[in-house]
Amino acid sequence: MKKSLIGIVSLFLLTLNLLAQEGMVNHKRVLKLMGSRFDITVVAEDTVTANNYIDLAVKEISRIERLISSWDPNSQTSQINRNAGVQPVKVDLELFNLIDRSIKISKLTNGAFDISFASMDRIWKFDGSMTQMPSEEDIKASVTKVGYDNIILDVTAQTVFLKNTGMKIGFGAIGKGYAADKAKALLMEKGVVGGIINASGDLTTWGKQYNGKDWMVAITNPLNKSHVFSWLPINDSAVVTSGNYEKYVEFDGKRYTHIIDPRTGYPSTGILSVSVFTKNAELADALSTSVFVMGVATGLDFINQLKGVECAIVDDKNAIHTSNNIEFNKE
Repeated sequence: MKKSLIGIVSLFLLTLNLLAQEGMVNHKRVLKLMGSRFDITVVAEDTVTANNYIDLAVKEISRIERLISSWDPNSQTSQINRNAGVQPVKVDLELFNLIDRSIKISKLTNGAFDISFASMDRIWKFDGSMTQMPSEEDIKASVTKVGYDNIILDVTAQTVFLKNTGMKIGFGAIGKGYAADKAKALLMEKGVVGGIINASGDLTTWGKQYNGKDWMVAITNPLNKSHVFSWLPINDSAVVTSGNYEKYVEFDGKRYTHIIDPRTGYPSTGILSVSVFTKNAELADALSTSVFVMGVATGLDFINQLKGVECAIVDDKNAIHTSNNIEFNKE
């Protein structure tokens, strides 16, 4: 259930760096945060002011990382994992609420999204070393510790308890979207009139460009990023792309990608990329991976039942499929 990096379905942004009009500029900075590439663009009166705003966003994203990182032994997430099957752990309300929302998304997607996927045994290798499929027994055993139903929340005590020894939670399929949303909210609170937080394809926007035009993203061909299927305006909303065309294995002519169904232990098949459009990046982040796991038909049917959520899917034949209410500008 691992998220793709920015190159999987490139999001070409129509932003111009350091161009001024009527006293405003679009200023963009590229940096590495949460182990991934972040592109942060803000509209501001001058470069100094823009840099100060971006520094605030970086500080906020770093704060989120310290809270949710499963690699940092001092994080509350690591404390939860260490105490799996032992005792509940009291956590900050922010983390408690993020876990609570994650469980609700798991229920909504029937387990296609599950933060306890971190418990999964890593029996699939996508580094070229695999020469044969894992056995059915090994695949079945790999997910025995996975299950959002075994994440126990106590609202009164504000504690999180992983019921089974060896369980773990991780936020790889929702954390960057959440961080992008929090950075956006902070910058809006500070009076930034427009901008984009792009967390390796988990992208959220607000306001307009320096010239008053909408921010634009493109649905592109994953196998040829110079080929754009369609441009779409995004206004005070988010788009997240999940997918992969580089990390995969093939057995008997069938391609298995590195995004694994946490319910079965089998890698997803049939899809190259999924882009989900909705109001916040956290939800789009979780749903993009969920649709990837569900497959084209089930994923589209699922999205079409959700209000305010749309998606575009590129399948393994390089054909594009969209939910009911996406309007493409094919220019």
